[in-house]
Amino acid sequence: MLQKLWKGPALAAVTAAALVAGQARAESGIDMENKVVTIGAFTPITGPVPFYAVLTHAAESYFKMLNDSGEVDGWTFNYITKDDGYDPARSVATARSLVEDDDIFALAAPIGTATNVAVIPYARESGVPIIGPVGGSSQFFEVPAVFPLLPDYGWSAGSSAEYAVNGLGHSKIAILWENDELGKSAKRGFDLVMADLGIEPVESIPFDVKTTSFSAHIRRIQNSGAETVLLYGSNANLAAALKAADLQGVDAAWFAPFFTADPSTLKLAGDLLEGVYFSSWLLPVSSDEPEVVAYRESVAKYFPNDPVGVLGLNGWSNAALFHKGFQLLLDSGDEITRDNLVKAMNTMTDAAVGGARGVTFSADDHRGTRQEGIIQYKDGEFVLVREFQPYPEVAFNAAKGE
Repeated sequence: MLQKLWKGPALAAVTAAALVAGQARAESGIDMENKVVTIGAFTPITGPVPFYAVLTHAAESYFKMLNDSGEVDGWTFNYITKDDGYDPARSVATARSLVEDDDIFALAAPIGTATNVAVIPYARESGVPIIGPVGGSSQFFEVPAVFPLLPDYGWSAGSSAEYAVNGLGHSKIAILWENDELGKSAKRGFDLVMADLGIEPVESIPFDVKTTSFSAHIRRIQNSGAETVLLYGSNANLAAALKAADLQGVDAAWFAPFFTADPSTLKLAGDLLEGVYFSSWLLPVSSDEPEVVAYRESVAKYFPNDPVGVLGLNGWSNAALFHKGFQLLLDSGDEITRDNLVKAMNTMTDAAVGGARGVTFSADDHRGTRQEGIIQYKDGEFVLVREFQPYPEVAFNAAKGE
């Protein structure tokens, strides 16, 4: 009976309306007529790490550059950013606002490890992809619509530990780790590599991201006799730890994550940064590669008061990841939907993405960056002291549960 009632023009009209409604939902954040894609990010303008704004400024400069050039088949990028104070609870609310109030197509280069991890459940629920979360966690590799450019911090910490042992000949190694997903990821990889090397860490000490005094932590480091100290936390955390170590006369090699090899850290730590090592998945900021040259020129144009450094190149490269994925989607000829963006991202192979190289994704492997070098701050410059090498296998494979 119902089939008879819904035959003919009435059925056609309802079906057409349903298709239109379905298309509108699928194309959230897409203005086909004006060729505009709206994307967004949460970022810590306030809170404990306001200098991370440099990351977002660099991402903004990337999209401004594209908009000025018109090189993406005439498409322009409406990039909306909102402050979350680097507070995971606020990050979820901010992401919700971007999706439900601003109608974004995807999150592009949102800032923070713990903050992005907190947003994943909502992103899955709402169907919004996260392209280029600026953070390092193995959880990013487990979600079909999350595409991390950054390595898991465990790979970086593992690379640093391996270099301390095999490159510096040290066996007494300690780790200071931020007590959130950033530091916990670093500790997991560090522990795996240390166990693989047959060495027991002399200390493993957590700290809060808001920590400004490291006196007690450094006393434990001093008492342990550590020859190498790895610190996985913010630029401010590293500077504070170096100052405490200087006051207490600690003589050790220091290692920190790539994003702290930056003028913002130098401003905080001064001469204490001399000799510090950093793991790095990015080309040097001084590189003559076209993508890195474009970063320096664009930041100088759009944000002339921002320092040019690895922090900015990181944000720039994560913005580039969305661009590369969106271009793959356009080239595919498929309808511009979130699902098809994910499909296109999974075809990216050995791509140059901003300051990164060899970036590859597939449907069952979202480990985008696959190699890292070691750089050191020496005589006023960040210099490469160990060429790029694959990550320690035991840590790299752990990200996929292998």
